[in-house]
Amino acid sequence: MPMQPPADFSSLSLAEVARLAAEAKLPPVERWNPTHCGDSEMRIAADGTWYHQGSAITRGEMVRLFSTILRREEDGSHVLVTPVEKLSIAVDDAPFVAVEAKLSGEGEQGRIAFRLNTDELAVADAAHPIRIEGTDAAPRPYLRVRGGMDALIARPVFYELVERLAVGPDGRRGLWSEGAFFPFEPA
Repeated sequence: MPMQPPADFSSLSLAEVARLAAEAKLPPVERWNPTHCGDSEMRIAADGTWYHQGSAITRGEMVRLFSTILRREEDGSHVLVTPVEKLSIAVDDAPFVAVEAKLSGEGEQGRIAFRLNTDELAVADAAHPIRIEGTDAAPRPYLRVRGGMDALIARPVFYELVERLAVGPDGRRGLWSEGAFFPFEPA
């Protein structure tokens, strides 16, 4: 189960966030391959709300627990998996939402850390890139979190990132984190 960060993400240094993200111990869902058992009757809405049989799951602890056994399959579908069962779960957009960001450094020395709606921590780097989909009028920013799964970057967090855009090596505007450049403009 991942380590839970202190309630005040803003009080953590980026080094502390990176350490906590690296220390997060998640179950080895990529190694579990039970036969498909059915449908969980669960759905993750585009805003990150988890539902079971049409009712919102309001206990954050339950959402955090389920998120640790969430896996994306090769066909793009999502499942909740344990060593003995695998249940389908519907995901409207991305299974996570990046609800808070912490930025430090300038240019190639920049670092961006995120807190997800599940309290999981992630640092943008080459293995966890930021990408922009959609259109200029309606951008959809995402962060790769783990196992082929993304977090939609919440609109206020996206605006915070946009305020820090810099010109990258290819002339496009974007952000640096952990030595990787993430363009916010199309090529």
